[in-house]
Amino acid sequence: MFTNTFFVDTWWVCWRELKHLLGQKMRLFMTLFQPFIWLTLMGNLFERVAMIPGFPAAKYLDYMTPGIVVMVTLFAGMFGGMSIVWDRRLGFFQKMLAAPISRAAVVAGKMLAIGIQTAFQSLVILGIAWGMGVSFAAGPLGILPLAGLAFLLSMAFAGLSLSLGAVLTSHEALIAVVNFLTMPLVFTSNAMMPLDLMPDWLAGLATWNPLSYAINPMRGLFLTGWAWNELLNGALVLALVALVTGSVATALIRRSLA
Repeated sequence: MFTNTFFVDTWWVCWRELKHLLGQKMRLFMTLFQPFIWLTLMGNLFERVAMIPGFPAAKYLDYMTPGIVVMVTLFAGMFGGMSIVWDRRLGFFQKMLAAPISRAAVVAGKMLAIGIQTAFQSLVILGIAWGMGVSFAAGPLGILPLAGLAFLLSMAFAGLSLSLGAVLTSHEALIAVVNFLTMPLVFTSNAMMPLDLMPDWLAGLATWNPLSYAINPMRGLFLTGWAWNELLNGALVLALVALVTGSVATALIRRSLA
């Protein structure tokens, strides 16, 4: 009975978040247009990097596209905590917590909505990249693991962002913390450059960066095809991180009400 109630509550929280997103036309437009700008500008800016001997891709755009998917996913997940801050400011968060609904369902529903959003964004990026001539070695079926990895990655960082939203009381503070965290995460990963072209200390950080567990299997789908061990390992690690960050967010929400 509890399990059924939890899943129903989670879905309704998720549906409320998705409806809120669908009502924001400019946000939807930027969600679709921003990846196109990044692919166009960054793909051309670093085009000659692919001429370096030993570079793992024939075109820099082929190498960079999975990194763009991860960047968009990271930003969407990290700004997920903004919904708690705004709900608290509008008084809706308190009403929701006063209702007979599990605190875990509140967190899970918001994380699920963010995951669905970023999975859709990853498909949009793939479609744009295909139109720009980017190769996708895994073929049409590779769309599923690509979207799945984006889903899990965004869930993991949404949990972190919701944890911050449960502690911070203003959207200005949350934006400052998110901006402080996101760019170091991107530039200490192999999203834009191979590990071989990084300084040793930076390459060492990149191997421990959680983004790498999404970037590497995604890049394999683009450049080499199916690598099941890498895909399963990445999915497992990201799922565990999402479970941990979601649990922390739930605990912090409960603590804030104590």
